[in-house]
This record gives sequence, C-alpha cells and structure tokens, in this order.
Amino acid sequence: MTSSSSNLHADTVVVLDFETTGLSPDCGDRAIEIGAVKIVDGKIVERFQKLMNPGFKISGFIAEYTGITNAMLKDAPPCGEVMGEFHEFVGSHNLVAHNASFDRKFLDAEWSRISRSYTGKFSCSMLLARRLIQDAQNHKLETLVRHLEIPADGAFHRALYDAEMAGKVWLAMLERIASQAQLVAVPFDFANKLCKAGKGKVDSLLKAECGSRPPVRQGA
Repeated sequence: MTSSSSNLHADTVVVLDFETTGLSPDCGDRAIEIGAVKIVDGKIVERFQKLMNPGFKISGFIAEYTGITNAMLKDAPPCGEVMGEFHEFVGSHNLVAHNASFDRKFLDAEWSRISRSYTGKFSCSMLLARRLIQDAQNHKLETLVRHLEIPADGAFHRALYDAEMAGKVWLAMLERIASQAQLVAVPFDFANKLCKAGKGKVDSLLKAECGSRPPVRQGA
C-alpha cells in the first residue's frame, strides 16, 4: 500500500488490464483474466496475473481473440476470489488502464459483487496519448508501442502483457511531460488534467505548469 505522498506522483500507480467475455458487464459479461503491474517511482516492482472462471462458457470468438479457452478456465478460481486478491494488490494506489472506460466498468462491476471499491484515482493512457502523441497512426496499444519504439516480445490481448506494455507507454509519456514542463515528477492530477483537455490546449497547460513550479535543478 502506498503512502499518501507517493500517490501524488503519476509514476507510482497500478496499471491494469482485463480480458472479458464481452463488452459490457451490464449485459452479463464477466472478467476472465486480470493482469496488472505495480509501478513505484517509475519502476515495475510487482506483477499480478490470474485467470478466473466467470461461471459460464466463453464464446469461440473470445477464445480466439484472447487465446484463453474454456479448458483453461474450467479449474480457474471464481471471479470473486481473484478480485478479492486483486483488491489487496492495489491497496491505495492510483490506477491506469489503456481505454480505461472499458476496464473501469469491469473493475467496478466485479468489485461491487464482493463489496469492494478503490480509494485511489483512475486515469487513461489512451486519452493521454491522444493529447501527447498526435502524430501516431492511431492510439491502439500495439501502435503506440511501435511508435515509441518500446521493445515488445510477447502477445497482445493477454492481460499481464497488455498491462505491462500500457505501463511502459504511460512512463514514456510522463517523461515527455516532465521534459516539456520542466518537472522533477509529474503529479497524477496533472496527468489526468491533460487527459481531459482539448488537444489544442495541451501546450498551454504544459507551459502553465512549468511556470507554476520551481525550475528543475541542473544535475538533479
């Protein structure tokens, strides 16, 4: 569990990813895999990955898309058990996901089933990329990994690998923000503010943030 002071920094977060039976928990869809990396001061310090049995068979499309089969899920623990363990893993960390609106609704739905919630804040690496990396072909995770020349040697659409790649994209963007705004560390709230800003306002926000804080010491 992080301290309240470390929670202020965008480089101390849990980056998560779900694989699911479909697009919406409101339509009865459930999580089938959770993957996450815990990042502290810009370094991955811990990983979490679990398959979970949703209580019904998944479709052939989902099995092909994710590589997760009904046979793999047959003996997996139920969603509630895994999500309880994940709640302990998250602690009070702030959360990040790529296309966070999708992952957040599944997190909210699964945790509500076991009377859990989170105390941190949630941000989206895809929204931040749309503001900071406007020259990318698109803002899918795979595209951004290639665009930023991040080494990749695994298979996308498995939860832990996607979470780790999203974490690396997030950290690369924090480096850009820190450089442009002359920050030693990027506040989580400022990263979130950029996510919600209009694309044309990003430069002015970075300049304003630079002017509102003491300059970075040379050699610091």
